[in-house]
Amino acid sequence: MTDYHINLFYSEEDEGYIADLPDLTHCSAFGESPEEALNELLKAKQAWIQAAKESNKPVPPPTYRPAIYQVA
Repeated sequence: MTDYHINLFYSEEDEGYIADLPDLTHCSAFGESPEEALNELLKAKQAWIQAAKESNKPVPPPTYRPAIYQVA
């Protein structure tokens, strides 16, 4: 796997789109469109990784795979 898996879904409660990176704890973003949520998530991902490095905290490798892609 070369990059992080992104979850992107519509939230009726928030009336917009949510994008998140399961491998990076609490790294998520909101947008009124899927494209906006994705663009905001990419900014959040960069900020998350930069903050972890500046704090000398580990940046986890991309390992999350949704169940539909897992082979038994």
